[in-house]
Amino acid sequence: MEGKTTYESIDDYISKFPPEIQEILSTIRKVIKEAAPEAKEKISYQMPTFELHGNLVHFAAFKNHIGFYPTPNGIDAFKEELSGYKGAKGSIQFPINQPMPYELISKIVKYRVAENIQKAENKRK
Repeated sequence: MEGKTTYESIDDYISKFPPEIQEILSTIRKVIKEAAPEAKEKISYQMPTFELHGNLVHFAAFKNHIGFYPTPNGIDAFKEELSGYKGAKGSIQFPINQPMPYELISKIVKYRVAENIQKAENKRK
């Protein structure tokens, strides 16, 4: 992925990777869609993004890991379960050479959905 690539869609993004990475990215996408069926897909920050009352989660492929970005709250809420992974304030790195924690990704996405819906409801009050 040299140079500045602009992606038109999540399909376009996934298609730029080798087949084994495409499979992981496609599965993550499916897990997110199942956990957040109302969420809309888009590309934001040149990454696959799901939004529902604002950004929900982003994800991206890198040389040795899949980056998952569920905001700092999404990380804090699952601190213990994520403790075996490298990460930063609002991101986590899932090594490509280890099984992807799809169930955990689903739980985090569901948490973020509830959080964003709550925020949207609070704004309406």
